Amino acid sequence: MSTSSRKAPAWRADPAEPQALSLESSLETSLETSIETSLETSGRPRAHSRRVGRPGRPGRPGGTGRSGGTGRPGRGTLPRLISLVVAVGIWQLLSSTGVLPPSKLVSPSSIAHTVYTLIVTNSPTYGTLQGSLLVSAERWVIGFSLGTALAVLLAILTGLSRIAEVALDPIVQALRSIPLLGVLPLFIVWFGIGELPKDLIVLLGALFPMYVNTFAGIRGVDPKLGELAQVLGLSRRELITQIVLPGALPQALTGLRLSVITSLLALVVGEQINANAGLGFMMTQAEQFLQNNIIVAALIVYAILGVTADALVRRLERRALRWRPEFVR
Repeated sequence: MSTSSRKAPAWRADPAEPQALSLESSLETSLETSIETSLETSGRPRAHSRRVGRPGRPGRPGGTGRSGGTGRPGRGTLPRLISLVVAVGIWQLLSSTGVLPPSKLVSPSSIAHTVYTLIVTNSPTYGTLQGSLLVSAERWVIGFSLGTALAVLLAILTGLSRIAEVALDPIVQALRSIPLLGVLPLFIVWFGIGELPKDLIVLLGALFPMYVNTFAGIRGVDPKLGELAQVLGLSRRELITQIVLPGALPQALTGLRLSVITSLLALVVGEQINANAGLGFMMTQAEQFLQNNIIVAALIVYAILGVTADALVRRLERRALRWRPEFVR
């Protein structure tokens, strides 16, 4: 038998196969090289060098920190204080040079002296500043706590139920459009001139921003998360507690910050009508005697209360949303 008629052994590869494999590998190599070259030309990092998070902390973008800053929680406290000190310094300079006359706006030094006098002196007209502050703080805490609790309850009901939305949301929206100053005389007719009308005004001031933002946060949760809950077999209660409410938390905390300020504004309105104690009562009495220094001192105390409460909410927000990346530098 001639050698030309012999068959090749079964273990021997086809001579054309190594050429095909080498051609395929060369094409892959050239394709990868061209992709890397185009990425370097456009200034983007290579695909194999991109990292999604720090080592040992997957899923967290590199270079981002907690909510509220990339480093320590109180990183922005000092610049905020510096800006306030600079503003007060400019105010004092304008008052000292006569640009701001005392009849229009008293100087910070005069206000500081007024605050000291109100603290150490129990005036028959105004009382003491700390006494008025405690009365106003009590009214604000009661109204704010009840208002935010009621707002969260209403938002959960209307956000998770179409029937509750149709029944309750129009009523809340109609009440939200009524000015608080117009409601207060009606509250006085209904409930007298005691503490209840003032607490209700603060309650309404805290209710509406908290309700609107919490409702928007619940309705803004990604629907794909609901589909994921169905795949995982979560119950309705587990869906609400583990997915919906945590997803609505950022928007709800924003509403909480707004409620702090609006409830303080409502407190000012409530204390200036038929009140016998509190910061608003002090301002009303000072208006009758044309004492601008006492009015400005009470307004500054209101501002300090608002800034302090907002700082507490911001700290709560940083702790509750530490899982959320932030891209602010």
